[in-house]
Amino acid sequence: MERLSSEVLSSIIGDIYDCVLNPEGWAGVMTRVTKAVDAAYTTIALAGTAHNSGRFAAQSPWDPVRMRALEEDYDFDGIPGLKAAVVGDVDRPVATLSLMSESELQLTPFFQNWAKPQGLREACITKFVHTPDRIGLLGCTTRASRGGISIEEQHFLALLSPHLRRASLIGDLLDQGRITIDLYRQALDHLAVPVVLTHANGAILHANAAAEQMFSVQGPILSRNGLLQAQNRVVARALLDAIASTASADASLGARGIGLPVSAQGQPPAVAYVLPLTEGTARAVFRPACAAVFISTTTSASPLPEAVLTTLFDLTPSEARVLLRIGSGLSASKSALALGIGENTLKTHLNRIFAKTGTRRQADLVKLVSDIGMPLAAHGP
Repeated sequence: MERLSSEVLSSIIGDIYDCVLNPEGWAGVMTRVTKAVDAAYTTIALAGTAHNSGRFAAQSPWDPVRMRALEEDYDFDGIPGLKAAVVGDVDRPVATLSLMSESELQLTPFFQNWAKPQGLREACITKFVHTPDRIGLLGCTTRASRGGISIEEQHFLALLSPHLRRASLIGDLLDQGRITIDLYRQALDHLAVPVVLTHANGAILHANAAAEQMFSVQGPILSRNGLLQAQNRVVARALLDAIASTASADASLGARGIGLPVSAQGQPPAVAYVLPLTEGTARAVFRPACAAVFISTTTSASPLPEAVLTTLFDLTPSEARVLLRIGSGLSASKSALALGIGENTLKTHLNRIFAKTGTRRQADLVKLVSDIGMPLAAHGP
């Protein structure tokens, strides 16, 4: 086939090595691979060997909302064929229908709830990196309108695999720090509530899109010479003092944080909630960030609990919703019912939440939510 010709293969391999110098080219490479193997979309996923969750490092165009749901809602055991690829040999493509029959695939919850509604059929996953701390996977998913993934198509993917590995070793495709920063910035920018991450001295290390909009209209918070300032001069010093307290884990601030009125006289009320960042993803990504400042106004509303938990602990929206229910004292079974998910899915979310928050038991999560208090208390679970 022309789409699998040696010329096409050589051209894509050349593009892979170009991405070493220009990482933005990975999406284009995924699009070319998608076309070559007649797939619906193609992704490169990264997973740590210490847990069963991963993140997409690059992908060809596809519905972004559904792709986020795929990443959040389905784990290592939930996607047919994924476990076989992970435990199998490097450079050996694993097609779903080589592991099970069409009828068996169609009976899986993953196919019924995710693949079938989108007109998808099967996947072919190739492990191209497996080191003590990480796994790199190339996945191609086909449409229901075509036949199974052919041996020729699998061979084509196998030939790409070693070049993906070499590029990852000499470039930054698997630079988890950079990828984490990009993903975390995107997560914060999707929040409607203004969020600013700062140094102990008030220096702004990251402001999401909502906060930047607030800066542009000059209030109720300001950015002056790179420092976070309150429009209300009376509490300007108190805001910086509260931020400074987060660096030393000041007992007066605690895990609960503090709320300060920051609007100027005659303006709509606005409160800045200053919370200390834990020694987790946000603090590591935006080092030396130590404080997260959420702004609540009559126009932006109070910070949604999900937004607070996402920022402080790098939780996905699904994980934040689980934490809120468990943290309110609901049992696992009642939480699963309230969220409309299975208990196994909830347990998967809980394991990730424990890892990200440094907790071990559901009782620890109840205490965690209680300690944070405001701005979580403004909203029910």
